[in-house]
Formats: sequence, structure tokens, C-alpha cells
Amino acid sequence: MRRSVLKVKSVIDSRLQYLAIGLFLFGVILVFKLASLQLWSGSDLRQMALKQYSTVRELPAERGKIFYSERKSSELYPLATNRVYNHLFAVPRDINNASTTFEKLWPIISPYGISEETLKTRLTKENDIYEPLVHKLIDKELALIADLKLEGISSERETWRFYPEGTTLAHVLGFVGINNEKRQGQYGLEGSFEDELAGKDGRVEGDVDITGRLIQTGNLKRVEPASGVDLVLTIDRIIQTYACQKLTEQAEKLGADGGDLIVLDPGTGAIIVMCSTPAFDPNDYRKAQDISVYLNPSMALAYEPGSVFKAITMAAAIDSGQVNPETTYTDTGEVRFGSYTIKNSDDKAHGLTSMVGVLENSLNTGAIFAEQQLGNDDFLKYVKKFGFGKITGLDLGHETGGNINPLSKGKDLNFATASFGQGITVTPLQMTVAYAALANGGKLMKPYIVKEKRRGDSIIETTKAEVVGEPISLRASTILSGMLVSVVRHGHAKRAAVPGYRIGAKTGTAQVAEGGSYGSKYIHTAVGYGPIDNPAFAMLIKLNDPKAGQFAESTVVPVFGQVAKFILQYYEIPPDEE
Repeated sequence: MRRSVLKVKSVIDSRLQYLAIGLFLFGVILVFKLASLQLWSGSDLRQMALKQYSTVRELPAERGKIFYSERKSSELYPLATNRVYNHLFAVPRDINNASTTFEKLWPIISPYGISEETLKTRLTKENDIYEPLVHKLIDKELALIADLKLEGISSERETWRFYPEGTTLAHVLGFVGINNEKRQGQYGLEGSFEDELAGKDGRVEGDVDITGRLIQTGNLKRVEPASGVDLVLTIDRIIQTYACQKLTEQAEKLGADGGDLIVLDPGTGAIIVMCSTPAFDPNDYRKAQDISVYLNPSMALAYEPGSVFKAITMAAAIDSGQVNPETTYTDTGEVRFGSYTIKNSDDKAHGLTSMVGVLENSLNTGAIFAEQQLGNDDFLKYVKKFGFGKITGLDLGHETGGNINPLSKGKDLNFATASFGQGITVTPLQMTVAYAALANGGKLMKPYIVKEKRRGDSIIETTKAEVVGEPISLRASTILSGMLVSVVRHGHAKRAAVPGYRIGAKTGTAQVAEGGSYGSKYIHTAVGYGPIDNPAFAMLIKLNDPKAGQFAESTVVPVFGQVAKFILQYYEIPPDEE
């Protein structure tokens, strides 16, 4: 019996020893862990604790504004400014029933571009304290949401871009949109000058209480934001409004697919008018049915210009000394290149014809004759000197240089068609800049649209006129200008005339290539300048496939004449002839 008791006691003692050893080891591990946390992880833990009671908040910089002005006034008119709107956001951890919240919110905020899937996902993120829902919510709809008394749904005031003139200069301005939850300028000036317009955000660092509010007496560090630069454009508000109205009215009247109108100062390259239709409202850019409407067609979309290019061909031939206005050729009505026959647009043979007659009657055969006198190699050199085949460098982004690659193949047929503006493509801006060189004595000017940059009332940078080439001489410019005056007086551009002024212009009615061949669509263009002796403007008007009106002389030329007259009167330029 005694042995049994001793055996039980021995077992108990053994177990107590194991327990003691286990407790000892646990204690050692615990001490080691605490020491480890203190020595090696203490800093990290302190940082984690601090983060729970501190914050870094962004102080958004005020975005720079964009203005235009009028010739007779120093007042600036805002095109792009900033306005306070409502920003709706969710605190998912405070939402009791995400499904019910979705059903009540969706009918109100769906027009703002958020998808059903995105809204559902953001409302159901457990323990999340912030999920943006929609920006630029109007007060009326915010009030509707407030009446619903939805837990976990809140709003805050935020500054957003506002375009007080609506569609005016939309293709020039672009817009400020959302890119990866960040507001960013896109297209036009907003995109090209994003860094300068956006400025630099500031920040505030400090302690917060348990509700997340900054403790004003705490350890606050504040870096003030730096506002963005303001842009003042070369665009004249009065001329832009009038010209764009005339273009839009004519496009609608004739059932055109679209159109462009550009006016620039030939002496400086400053753009006075840049208008395209159809346009879009940058305040509601998401409503555009096709994002291609965001592109500025004046510089982003190239086309075959047609007969307006004949003035370039003739200027090159005159500058080279190969022809003069009185040079003649016998027009048989067609020119053959192997099995390919090129005819005049009127299908007529005009017999013995001068170079002036070529432009007045817009003869394809005459343009081919001038190009052949010049020679293919020299013709290509002049085409490049006028700036075709490369971008102008206007600071609006998304510019194309057109396509003159067919001329690199060395085929006579390609040079023949290019002489009258088919088979190569250019942009309306390139063509306007080239005609400005014809107007100003042969100097190719770099176009610009930002006149100056400002900070508050201080001008920090002014754009200077820049000559980027001299494709023809002053003599050739003077001769060619006189020939274009004859086109207005006796040719297809009669309705471009302004009584009392010598205006030079050329028209073009070009077929549109579709699927590798020319179809039934046409693009109508008129380009010119005036007054001839001291040009105040160079202007291009283009309509895409007008359904009413067969030729440019009846579609775009009348608008050219109206706008030219308006500019001359607005500038108070005295008549240059009786």
C-alpha cells in the first residue's frame, strides 16, 4: 500500500516538474518577445500608434484660369475658371444596408457616369472609411440625397473647373477630367499646359482627435499650395464670336458634316479665331457621343485640300523663276499619265491660257504644267519649306503633320495630283499658315495661341513672334498675291470680295477618298488674306461634305466675304482702293 502511495506521489512530482519547466520556458519566451518588441519593433509600433492620431491632408492648388480679350479693350474675359461644387462620398463602414443604399442612390447619381458595378463595389467595402462616388453634384440633387438620410453617405464642397462660355473654343480649351481618381487636364490647352495650370498642391500635417478632426493646437505643419499660371490667349472675343456663328449657321444651313474656320495674323502667327463644328461643352464633356469630338479638327485631322493648293504650286514655280503670271500653255482639257487621265473640274479645254488664268479658272492641267516646269525634286522641296508634312508646333497637342509620303515614291502621277491638292493631306492650320507666308512677304511664322502667362496681375511671360522659314521671296509673294486678287475679281472667289479693299483668295472643292478610291463626298475650302498691301488677316474656311451647294464658291466663299468685311470694319482699316 505504501509503495502505491509513493508511486502516485512520484508521478505528481514529475508532472509538477514538467509544468514548472514549461512555465519557465513560457516566461523566457515572453520576456524575449517583449524585449524584441521594445528593442527592435518599438519604433514601428510607435509609428503605427502615431498614424492613428495624426494625418496628412492635401491642400489643393487653385488651377490657373484661361482668358481671352478684345482688340479695343484691356478687359479679360474668362474662358476657363473654377467653381465650387458638391462631392458625394461614402463611408462604407457606417452603411448598415448597402443594397438599400444602392437602390436609393442609383436613380439620382447614375447620370454622373458612375456604373452600377462600381457603385455597388464601393458601398460594400467593409471597414472602409472613404470611397468617392460622384463629383460636381448639383445642389438640387444633393438635397434629394440629404432627404433620404442615408447612413454612411456624405458630401463635401470642392472646387472644380467651369467653362462660362460653354462650347466656345471647346476644341482649343479641352477640359479637366478624372484620371485614376485625380483631376487632370485633357486635350487642348488644359492638357498641353497641365503642369503650369495645375500649380503645386500644399499639405497640412498634424494630430487628430478620435473623430478624425485636426487638433488646431497640436503639432501642425503646413505647406501652402502654389496656384497655377493664368493663360491669356491671342483669340479676339468679338471676331471669334461672329466668325464661329457664321460658320455654324452655314454648316447647319447646307447640311455639312462639320467645318473649321481659322483666322491668324500673317505678320506674327497669332491665332485670332479657331472654331470647329460640331463642338462639345467641356462642362459636360461626358455627354459627347464620340470621343473623337474632343480632337481639334483644325490641326488633328488632315484632308486632301484640293485646288487651294494650286496657289502653293504657283508660288513655288514663280519663286524658282520657271514661270511668271504671263507664262502661257495650251490647255487641251486633260493630261495623260499612262492609262490615267486627269481632266479639269469643268471638263473643258481652255486653249492658250496664262498662269493668272490657271488660278482664275482653277485648272488642274495648269497646276500640272507649273509643277512640271518646276520639276519634281524642287516641287517637293518647296512643299516641305511651306511646312507640309510636319507639325506646326502649336501648343494644343494631338497635332498631325499630314501626309506627303506619296511624293517620296518619285512617280510623276503623284506629283501631278499633288499640284492641285489631291493625293496628299494637310491640316487646315498648315494651309492657313502657308497662305500667311504668301501674304507677309514669304516668311513662314510659327502659329501661337497663348499671348502671355500671368500670376495674378503680373505678366511672367509673353510669346514672341517666331519666323521658322522663308519658303519664297518677297518678290514671289507680291506677284502671287496680285494673282489671288485677280481670282477674287474674275475667278471663283468673287463673293470673297469686300468693296474698297483688295482681297486675295482661292477656292477648293476636293473629293474625299473612301476605301482607296474617291467617292461622292466633297470638302469645300476657301483660303485668303487682305488687304493685300498690308495684310491684317489670313483666313481659312472649310465645310465637310455640304449637302446643298456643289462648289466652294457658293458654300464657303460667301462666309469668307462676310467675316473678312467684319474684321476690316472692326479693325477700322481704311479702304485701300476706290
